[in-house]
Amino acid sequence: MVVLQPVPIGFSCAFRGELLSLDRPRVMGIVNCTPDSFFDGDPQAGVEARVAHGVRLWEEGADILDLGGQSTRPGAVEVGADAEWDRVGPVLEGLRARIPGVRISIDTYHPSVAHRALDAGAGMVNDVRGLNHPAMWETVARHRASYVLMHMQGTPATMQQAPHYTSVVTDVYRALGQSLMEARAAGVGDVVLDVGFGFGKTLAHNYELLRSLPDFQLLGAPLLVGVSRKSMVYKPLQTDPEGALLGSTALHAWALERGAHLLRVHDVAAAVQVITLFHLLRNPETDLN
Repeated sequence: MVVLQPVPIGFSCAFRGELLSLDRPRVMGIVNCTPDSFFDGDPQAGVEARVAHGVRLWEEGADILDLGGQSTRPGAVEVGADAEWDRVGPVLEGLRARIPGVRISIDTYHPSVAHRALDAGAGMVNDVRGLNHPAMWETVARHRASYVLMHMQGTPATMQQAPHYTSVVTDVYRALGQSLMEARAAGVGDVVLDVGFGFGKTLAHNYELLRSLPDFQLLGAPLLVGVSRKSMVYKPLQTDPEGALLGSTALHAWALERGAHLLRVHDVAAAVQVITLFHLLRNPETDLN
């Protein structure tokens, strides 16, 4: 008989006074506001197109929309805080106007962008440079926002040149644990952890982290998994990001089994289906008639 590991319960995230329970897995839909993202960055897309994309993801069942104006693909060049805000600010405003009660996360490592987004209605900061980032922690704490603290080795421009760890699971665990403690000491209440798949990791590192995801539950914080259409999916399958939906969906299912609380995805409808079936698998008492 197969025995499934229990999913940790009791976590939630605050969104501008609302508590989003994480007792069941949630979906974070990606709304790229960049012309050069690795999958759906469109140099021709305007504000209305990006707002419409966010609306579609929300209607498909996203619990959170994650807006980013700085590509963090390997080798990405920084555009600066002002240019980043110019990209995301109008989209955030448009989504707030179109969707009452929308939950918005701002994907940024600039405290100034986080501050402006939180003032404009966002309720979460998704920080790829979450390790040792006290200026960001101060901003998040001041706004009483939720926070995604991600592990990255290096910077987007350099992270994939030569990733190296003594033990990737141990090293990432210790780094996240230390920064989690410091962020909480700085006043950040709701912290979500992200091991940073693809951010300064080889393919082998990524899969070792995914296999070991239950170990990170010991840190006492909910876990976000972001593997959607990344190279850890498409390279082993000898395809590209466009051909990586089925592989991404498979990894999402395995991540849920290993304790993921949030899936950050490009394809919301598929992720919602995975979570629905996962719920049935975990709850045999559900009436299917």
